[in-house]
Amino acid sequence: MTEIYSEIDDELRRERLKKIWGQYSALIIAAVILVLVAVGGWRGYQYLQTQKAAEASSAFEAAAALADQNKHAEAQAAFAKLAETAPLGYRNLSRLRAAAEAARHDINAAVKLYDAIATEGGFSSVERDFARVRAAALLVDSETYNNMLQRLEPAAAPEATFRHSARELLALSAWRSDDATAARKWLDMISEDSQTPSSLRGRAEALQALLPPVAKS
Repeated sequence: MTEIYSEIDDELRRERLKKIWGQYSALIIAAVILVLVAVGGWRGYQYLQTQKAAEASSAFEAAAALADQNKHAEAQAAFAKLAETAPLGYRNLSRLRAAAEAARHDINAAVKLYDAIATEGGFSSVERDFARVRAAALLVDSETYNNMLQRLEPAAAPEATFRHSARELLALSAWRSDDATAARKWLDMISEDSQTPSSLRGRAEALQALLPPVAKS
């Protein structure tokens, strides 16, 4: 008797499935096709991204090789071209390298490139601060202290990655401008920061010794 009931249940299930299939077969097939297309599209996208990354890596190495050969103008052009076509990571790195290569033969052009990076949202805060410091280092002998302060104050904040270099540049700029008070401020921040690198701390102490007695504590 149990077997008869089981056969009846199976028959009813088959009938229900046939009815469901008859009503919704088109939708089920469409859903399956959409899933397959989505999976295939994602796989294709991943493949293309991998290919682009590989191509960008090769192009970046070729541009770096030009820099190693002291072909700086050619290297700058290669990095600039890569910055227009490469995936985001290589794009940002290429723009930074293009600015570095420009700095070897055209300081004004390099500063413009670094300034553009420092103000663009497509770069991380660390990359923007790095660009600020690099531009300021190129200008420290010619810019006024107030201009240097405007450039570097965000990068000199307590948690900023490149705060040590930013503070050193600000101290040097203040000293060159005969602003002993400002120079002392930045030198004190350098000496009080436990994470200041020892080499930078030594340079700060040497600069501090050059300050007039009135600025000493």
